[in-house]
Amino acid sequence: MNRKDVLDLDDFSRDEIERVLASAEAMREVLSRPIRRVPPLRGKTIVNLFYEPSTRTRISFELAAKNLSADVVNVSASGSSVEKGESLVDTIRTLQALGADVVVIRHSLAGAPYLVAQHLRGSVINAGDGWHAHPTQALLDLFTIRQRFHHLSGLNVVIVGDILHSRVARSNVWGLTRMGAHVVLCGPPTLMPDFGANGHRAGLPPVEIDYNLDRCIQWADVVMALRIQKERQGGGMLPSLREYVKLYQLTEARVKLARPGALVMHPGPMNEGVEIAPEVARGSQSVIEEQVTNGVAIRMALLYLLAGERADLAVA
Repeated sequence: MNRKDVLDLDDFSRDEIERVLASAEAMREVLSRPIRRVPPLRGKTIVNLFYEPSTRTRISFELAAKNLSADVVNVSASGSSVEKGESLVDTIRTLQALGADVVVIRHSLAGAPYLVAQHLRGSVINAGDGWHAHPTQALLDLFTIRQRFHHLSGLNVVIVGDILHSRVARSNVWGLTRMGAHVVLCGPPTLMPDFGANGHRAGLPPVEIDYNLDRCIQWADVVMALRIQKERQGGGMLPSLREYVKLYQLTEARVKLARPGALVMHPGPMNEGVEIAPEVARGSQSVIEEQVTNGVAIRMALLYLLAGERADLAVA
């Protein structure tokens, strides 16, 4: 891969995204084997540096690195020198001195991975920074959609929920539009970024904005529900959860309004009964569990493309 870091999808070309998705196909084949261990990253050290809690992302990166035979070190802010006041830059210098080849970082502050990339000779992968970006989640979402439809261009994708605080939505907007999909963002006005004329917001490609889910879902090939992020919100952004459920929850009735065979997605963790009904989350159109599995394949692909030597994906 002709880049050192993966910080967001805004600077990815269509060809680069295609290469990641193609590599993920090979990794899915590896994951289907009885022995899921291959040697490309043998001798490499991957550090998962998480300043925020995480289950899916952290574990999938750990599994991805181990499946590629890398050495994995997990570091959280709790229990590390961060609690003693160590700065992010000092932490990165320590990890570099200890031989980190790739640092996977999740941080509550937007831009933290960019700072890390300036001070690390190895590669940096953004596993989520504040409200800003979550590129690996967007890539696994693209991969999941393409697995079902075999293409992305021309699809109508509705992303509904707390758009304002969603780094997943931002990275998906970049990835989906770059691949030719039509994106509609839907949610309460108070949970929507300030878009100008023609759905344009500085730092994002043009998208369609609609505050009425029952209307915009009718043309949807894919509906992605987002979690209401109470931990990032101030007070007064919603009248009540009951009001939100009434207008924006993905219910069986609403999903029936979408195009036949429309996919239901959610990046997790889910607030079942709030943004998505339990029967929809586990229904026949849901690919939420596939998203989790595909997360390992996408992260294997990225680690391989960034740090891997040229090697056959033979069983170690």
